[in-house]
Amino acid sequence: MSICLPLFFSAGTERIYLLPSTTMSRTTFFEVEIIDAKTKEQLCFLDKVDPHSTIGDIKNLFYKSYPQWYPARQALRLDPKGKLLKDNEILQNLPVGTTATMYFKDLGPQLGWTTVFFAEYIGALLTYLVFFFRVPYVYSHTYAFTSSSHPVVTFACVCHTLHYMKRLMETIFVHRFSHGTMPLRAIVKNCAYYWGFSAWLAYYINHPLYTPPSYGELQVNYALFTFVMCEMGNLSIHISLRNLKVDGLRVRKFPMPTKNPFTWLFFFVSCPNYTYEVGAWMSFTVMTQCLPVAIYTLFGFIQMSIWAKGKHKAYLREFKDYPSVRMAIIPLIF
Repeated sequence: MSICLPLFFSAGTERIYLLPSTTMSRTTFFEVEIIDAKTKEQLCFLDKVDPHSTIGDIKNLFYKSYPQWYPARQALRLDPKGKLLKDNEILQNLPVGTTATMYFKDLGPQLGWTTVFFAEYIGALLTYLVFFFRVPYVYSHTYAFTSSSHPVVTFACVCHTLHYMKRLMETIFVHRFSHGTMPLRAIVKNCAYYWGFSAWLAYYINHPLYTPPSYGELQVNYALFTFVMCEMGNLSIHISLRNLKVDGLRVRKFPMPTKNPFTWLFFFVSCPNYTYEVGAWMSFTVMTQCLPVAIYTLFGFIQMSIWAKGKHKAYLREFKDYPSVRMAIIPLIF
């Protein structure tokens, strides 16, 4: 058990205070006890904690006594099986008295979102190119480093490459991340999903025995045009959502259409970025006429529908004037 007491040490007492002594008499301080949620062992006792301290502040104080558990690894709850406390929640606003008991759980090693996205996207991009260039041992040695005679195969590679290049550029220049992280074990699962599907669809599209779409150039050209439009729409929505944030903090308002025609989909759905994303992969499916791509598109649509519905419900709860005509992801349907 460790005694963690905030801001500076006082010689002989080994106590740390949040505020100068001149203000202590005017402030009701809190005591915070941190207990291991699994063993129920007391890990830390914080004395004289400012009532305006946030959960993030408490995590930082706890980190000083346990450097192996940096704030992103910490999960604090008021009940061992209760919901996680958010970093921006304020101590005095919690349903506790002046003595608060919090339960700690180690979330394990964490990675920042930028690292997560780079691992997912770069892996998917490079995996596809391995099959496109027919690196030896991927197909028969007869076809090593050969190229397909079908233009649609090259178009598909360009589309796939630009799609993930766009995602990487958005990660660097468009998306603004909070201090949120992802557990290291989760990134393994995510990378397996992106890399695995990329390899599966690339194997068939770039296979020497691949046959082009049934309706030839007409099918390919229309699908290619739709793919490009959806990618532009997806980028436009991401930029629009970025403009709702200032220094990484979201302004309390919901997104609205702008002069950019691609954002007009906001009139009908709450998450047009997902609508455009699904549209892009549907176009890619039509262009390649490949079953693995269709399955990947279906899985992606299911997951994005879940995310979109969650976001849509959050908008409805938070904003009383939220447009009733908007659906989650598909206009006029759901």
